[in-house]
Amino acid sequence: MSAVLDHLVQLLALERIEENLFRGQSQDLGWGAVFGGQVLGQALSAAVQTVEPDRHVHSLHAYFLRSGDVKRPIVYDVDRSRDGGTFSTRRVVAIQGGQPIFNLAASFQLDEAGFEHQDAMPAAPPPESLPTEQQRVAKYAAELPRFMRERLTSERPFELRPADPEDDPYRPEPRPPSRMVWLKTTDRLPDDPALHRYLLAYASDYWLVTASLLPHGTTWLTPGMQVASLDHAMWFHAPFRVDEWLLHVIDSQVARGGRGLVRGRIFSQDGRLVASTTQEGLIRMRAPKG
Repeated sequence: MSAVLDHLVQLLALERIEENLFRGQSQDLGWGAVFGGQVLGQALSAAVQTVEPDRHVHSLHAYFLRSGDVKRPIVYDVDRSRDGGTFSTRRVVAIQGGQPIFNLAASFQLDEAGFEHQDAMPAAPPPESLPTEQQRVAKYAAELPRFMRERLTSERPFELRPADPEDDPYRPEPRPPSRMVWLKTTDRLPDDPALHRYLLAYASDYWLVTASLLPHGTTWLTPGMQVASLDHAMWFHAPFRVDEWLLHVIDSQVARGGRGLVRGRIFSQDGRLVASTTQEGLIRMRAPKG
């Protein structure tokens, strides 16, 4: 396993400091605040560690309350809300400096048989035929500030291969609010279904809310643009491996009031719908100073 991926796995494992209290370290990705996917993945990891292993997470709903400080650890307080005959429910509050920065509710279920149907997977070029995100960024790297260029072209735990037309991030053309991106970890992972779920939770925050900017000819790099996740929900439908290619199909239904709403469907390469996502985010131009 690469050092970058191993570091992420360890970051999401957490330190147990009491029966229902966990501590996670923060990762500085260079953006001035903790990446939302990190808090999401760590909170789910904390919840998973308080549930019987034969119950698997099937849904989570979360709110981002405050920016996380990359220089400080985060404490996760788990409330064991309910353990029923089939379902278990957990509530997790992420705390930093004595204040909640994030909260999550997650539901777990014993595996059982039932009716089945799903959306069809849309056609997409095979991932091996597409350039990586770093290769795309390299074309415009000279225009980026040095710290941003280093971050966007550095080694990552996930390999991302967008299946959309290539846009100039500084001079994008307006287009429909939809995108597709292939993703997987850069190396093989242990056969632990819980690990694969909270790693996918981490990665599900990539590329999501920015889809709501596409019709407006702007990106998160546009000067003055403020983009931040407000909430995040996720449903897990079928077993998967996050070290094998998954296609995240994303579209934005509406943008209004300085917020954009997006949804995603995550398919395995053989066409199974394995998870769904939705997120609302802040998308607004900062008021000029002065």
